[in-house]
Amino acid sequence: MHVALEHPNQSELVALVQALDAYQTVLYPPESHHGIDMAALAQPNVLFAVARDAAGAAVGCGAVVLGPEFGELKRMYVTAQHRRGGVAQALLSLLEAQSVERGCTLLMLETGARQPEALALYLRCGYVRCGPFADYTDDPHSVFMCKPLAGARSP
Repeated sequence: MHVALEHPNQSELVALVQALDAYQTVLYPPESHHGIDMAALAQPNVLFAVARDAAGAAVGCGAVVLGPEFGELKRMYVTAQHRRGGVAQALLSLLEAQSVERGCTLLMLETGARQPEALALYLRCGYVRCGPFADYTDDPHSVFMCKPLAGARSP
């Protein structure tokens, strides 16, 4: 498996994000969907990571939107057949390292309460629950988490 930053405007990456949306649509009501679109993912302040299998097919993705106070983890997704194989952890590790390289000292995220595998991954990787941040409000379908990043340098 190969994990690297890539530009999100590739048809197979659009398909991954669409698969994530389809997955979440059956779990949560529309008002609890907090994804960002492909145009937002292509902005200069966004790190977009892609995991590819040995044949070069995209099997997972994730992003960090870098802001002045923190980075927000977004659009983490791994195809069903590649789950439980370390793909999500590899994506998360790359995104954290690249965030640190850019001076980010804190990552925040919102994930769904009905996604126990995602919650377990984030807890295992050092994220802790916190309250809503930025423009989020309390939502019974949302879990908010954060993680200070060690070793961040000034931008």
